[in-house]
Amino acid sequence: MPPISLRSGLRLLLIGLHLAQGAVQAGLLFPLTGDAGRRRLTRAWSRQLLALLGIRVDGGGELAGIEGGLLAANHISFIDIFVINALLPSAFIAKSDVRQWPLIGWLCQRAGTVFIERGSRKAAHQAHGQMLEALAAGQRLAIFPEGTTTAGDRLLPFHAALFQSAIDAAVPVHVIALSYVGADGARSAAPAYIDEISLLDCLVAVLEAGGLVARIELASAYAPPLADRRHLAHCAHQAVAAALGDARHAMPASRRPDPDPRNRRGNPLQGPGQPHRNEVAMRQ
Repeated sequence: MPPISLRSGLRLLLIGLHLAQGAVQAGLLFPLTGDAGRRRLTRAWSRQLLALLGIRVDGGGELAGIEGGLLAANHISFIDIFVINALLPSAFIAKSDVRQWPLIGWLCQRAGTVFIERGSRKAAHQAHGQMLEALAAGQRLAIFPEGTTTAGDRLLPFHAALFQSAIDAAVPVHVIALSYVGADGARSAAPAYIDEISLLDCLVAVLEAGGLVARIELASAYAPPLADRRHLAHCAHQAVAAALGDARHAMPASRRPDPDPRNRRGNPLQGPGQPHRNEVAMRQ
């Protein structure tokens, strides 16, 4: 674990207490309130957690009108979940390993997370059924189609299979671009949950960085009827790349596809294989 200051140590203790409070809230209050009440509790709890982490959320005002549908965002850290929940409380799709995380796994399960078992076609099929059922019922789901986290310095290819449930349920897809910057405005790798970094190490890095800003932007939105999942994944990937200003991934304006996937079909972007960490089971 990296060196930790007294101030960060005290904040870490408060975060532990906040997680415990969340467990009590999920265990006692969630069963007594409806979907709207659970969303309010989740939003307030997530905002409090970000405050304890010293993270300010910048942007996201255009997300206010989103009701149901599928949210798709690039993935940097487990903190991404709380940034999104601070604005749009959602049920997430996560690898089955998350279920085993102390306390956090239980909280995710109580919040309606759909867990995907890696390397299992049967589990992937079951997860698709759960996603389809939730979306058809008007629930808001969120996915990280890269299937793994990065340091925020690159954008990996999007797994097309994760978009199929939105196509089958005929619901909108809202594409979100996430990034983290420090007090100097430069990209910060402190929240990156990659390689062999532990959950605790990541929390300490965030606390020691101080003054972080999570930038969130609605990069694009697609209304049903949607195109095939490969082209939808391609368009979503390009929208996030453009929003992040990543010239290595965004196509030149003259070659950029029509933002409405119903108007043009194509193939997904080609790119490097997925790293092993946080990899999802669903495959194209």
